Amino acid sequence: MEAAAFETFEHDADIGVRGRGRTLAEAFANAALALTSVVTDPAGVRQELAVEVGCAADSEEALLFEWLNALVFEMATRWLLFGRYEVAIEGTRLQARAFGEAVDPVRHAPAVEVKGATWTGLRVRRDTDGRWVAECVVDV
Repeated sequence: MEAAAFETFEHDADIGVRGRGRTLAEAFANAALALTSVVTDPAGVRQELAVEVGCAADSEEALLFEWLNALVFEMATRWLLFGRYEVAIEGTRLQARAFGEAVDPVRHAPAVEVKGATWTGLRVRRDTDGRWVAECVVDV
């Protein structure tokens, strides 16, 4: 059985997010979907607008940390939720488009507020089947 493209996992008082993919970019996009799923079901987020997001770091792990925190910033400052991500990674640079809409408290029923990605459990690796896995714990 193939593992889910994205998932969350328990970690003390916080929540872990994990994305998998055939490519590093796909794993990062799915980690972002896991981030959204902490707040609400990504399938229920309409794709009414696109936000450009870019970041860079000196390692794949640090790039995941920067990526997720850039999304948390966009969600918090613009009061948005995202349900789809297009990600491109070249070396240590990430460029992406996040598609979503303004938070609708009734329809989205946000479960928690994500405060940020942490260095806890931060890992980017290839699994035994060759697929990429990108994961970390987020502070809620």
